[in-house]
Amino acid sequence: MPASPPFLPLENIEQWETRTVLKRTAEAHRFLAELKGIAASIPNEAILINTLSLQEAKDSSEVENIVTTHDELYKANLFEDALVNPATKEVQDCAIALKQAFATVRKTKTIRLHDILVVQQHLEHNNAGLRRLPGTELKNVNTGKIVYTPPQQADEISSLMDNLVQYINDDELCDADPLVKMAIIHHQFESIHPFYDGNGRTGRIVNILYLVAKDLLNLPVLYLSRFITQHKADYYQQLQSVRETGNWEPWLLYILDGVIDTAKNTIALISEMKVLMTDVKHRMRDQLPKIYRQDLLNNMFHHPYTKIEFVIDELGVTRITATKYLEQLVEHGFLQKQRIGRANYYINQPLCALLMVRG
Repeated sequence: MPASPPFLPLENIEQWETRTVLKRTAEAHRFLAELKGIAASIPNEAILINTLSLQEAKDSSEVENIVTTHDELYKANLFEDALVNPATKEVQDCAIALKQAFATVRKTKTIRLHDILVVQQHLEHNNAGLRRLPGTELKNVNTGKIVYTPPQQADEISSLMDNLVQYINDDELCDADPLVKMAIIHHQFESIHPFYDGNGRTGRIVNILYLVAKDLLNLPVLYLSRFITQHKADYYQQLQSVRETGNWEPWLLYILDGVIDTAKNTIALISEMKVLMTDVKHRMRDQLPKIYRQDLLNNMFHHPYTKIEFVIDELGVTRITATKYLEQLVEHGFLQKQRIGRANYYINQPLCALLMVRG
């Protein structure tokens, strides 16, 4: 079986930052900078945080074969007392964990062990913490063959995690490019496999937290899970290949390609959201000048499915006024009205279509 992962930093930085890797890194930084800029141009950051974190939670869960639909997700966010299927609930939990961790790391610019533990706690609804019992093995889902045995002893797992957290936050330990470091951090985290469950989703959340901590992004808008889902076999193959061969370049290029592909896709998505928002804004001003408000427009794009209570809370209006706003938006074709039981909800169909196509 492969040996336990080494403590960081790894020796011989030159073995990672090959000419090919550095060229790909420069390209990834260009697209990240463009993404950071266009994300800042959306008037209300909550629009992106809410819609894209939910999309990432859906994609990240799909890597683990936890599958739900956009419709189920948006409905679950509307009605807390509704019957929600287990997969949808897990995706909701993932989105909450991501947003709460982002709020913390944005302030501190560090990623503590406590922050990672809290993410996993939100995902799994337990306080199991780091693994303390031996017996964890990673198997091929098709053959059942053991492909990797992570560290088994509690003290080794704890030491490796302490070392990883120090490596994440102390740039003097390693002067590699931050995107190269992100790829190493992700590989190390998945190789330590510190939890009984939730390692994949937690590790992918740590990726975005790291980009925010290093100021490569101001908002959590770059998510690799969609890319990983589309190239899942390569993801697991490259993870294991580094453990077996010590050759880092293919893994680094895989992650950098994921950053480039995801950044391009997200730039296109945000650009199309801006165009859509601008179009709706102008048409609302022309057709509904008496009710047009920027915060009403924001509400429609913050919640692909909205409801009266969201409008009351976010605009500070009465129920009668909120109902009037939504009914007029339906009448003029800006929203579609639907009903569950005795409750109404309102769909921003063009936004939903955009999120589904790009998702």
